[in-house]
Amino acid sequence: MSDIKLIATSTFGLEAVVKREVQSLGYTNLLTEDGKITFTADLPAIPKANLWLRTADRVLLRMGQFKALSFEELFENTKALPWDDWITEDGKFTVTGKSVKSKLYSVPDCQAIVKKAVVERMKQRYKKEWFSETGPEFTIQVSLLKDIATLTIDTSGVGLHKRGYRHRSVEAPLKETLAAALVQLSFWNKDRLLADPFCGSGTIPIEAAMIARNIAPGLGRSFASEEWSKPGKDLWQQARVEAFRAIDQDSMIRIVGSDIDNKAVETAVQNAVNCGVDDCIDFKVMSFSQFKAAGDYGVIITNPPYGERIGTTDRIHELYGEMGKKLKNLSTWSVYVLSSQEDFENLYGRKADRRRKLYNGRIRVDYYQYYGQRPPSQG
Repeated sequence: MSDIKLIATSTFGLEAVVKREVQSLGYTNLLTEDGKITFTADLPAIPKANLWLRTADRVLLRMGQFKALSFEELFENTKALPWDDWITEDGKFTVTGKSVKSKLYSVPDCQAIVKKAVVERMKQRYKKEWFSETGPEFTIQVSLLKDIATLTIDTSGVGLHKRGYRHRSVEAPLKETLAAALVQLSFWNKDRLLADPFCGSGTIPIEAAMIARNIAPGLGRSFASEEWSKPGKDLWQQARVEAFRAIDQDSMIRIVGSDIDNKAVETAVQNAVNCGVDDCIDFKVMSFSQFKAAGDYGVIITNPPYGERIGTTDRIHELYGEMGKKLKNLSTWSVYVLSSQEDFENLYGRKADRRRKLYNGRIRVDYYQYYGQRPPSQG
């Protein structure tokens, strides 16, 4: 089969991180736009991207893109696309949609038109008038932006943040994809100590351990396209075998996660066991006031309570001040804090070396980065 186009969708603010991940998989012909990275690939890229992308939300197969000012244009251009190359005769397919600043603004109408066009294409291929739709699932999306229609099929199924290890969670958990991004946006590497003094259910320490062990984040779950005739079960099996072989079982990983909530720590321990990284992380029940930095050149990456969903505003402000006082003398430690408080730097008592705008779900947050001295070996 000739080259295909894949789209790695992204949370706002993480496009550059997702782009680097796509490039690290060997794909260089790509286009970065708000919320997505489009890249040229081959069939093996479908399992490879789904298994390995840590910060992307989904991997979509781009079927086509065209201008659509009328329902007729939408129907005819959709019908002309090779849906029958992907959707099997018994395939079950649904159509989702969105429209922004486009003449075709009725999303339900656009969905119905696309569904009808795909069915007509399938009728031509399979010479039948009715389809049972009892086979593999295909989720088609019609996305209209400024009158340009983009038609895709979702290869992932459940969002990529669902790794499979988090069977239980705590209130207001951090998405796995965002946690992985926080680690990748830091200067931490597997040779340095990592601490998260507000670890909750352990998402940041676990994602860091997966990165250190080179564990593909999708190894513990299934994907919609595993049931498709293309790319096929053989390519999926090959990709999984390669991912298992790539795991680093030998490096000594030092990660500490702590939280004042005993139930949260119990959940974190179980999540780490589910993920297979419990040997990398030491979880403890303790308050931040008990936190002590062990050694030099460590890294703190943490997502303390915001106040919106957990805790009171006054207590959160006190906590940020306490953090600033306790951490200010750790000259060899780098500190990375995710917070929705716009005056965090004043409360913390120090201006960040860098501040990056992100989103935690629908909450606008900033990633405050305080750089410590680098270890001598790093120059």
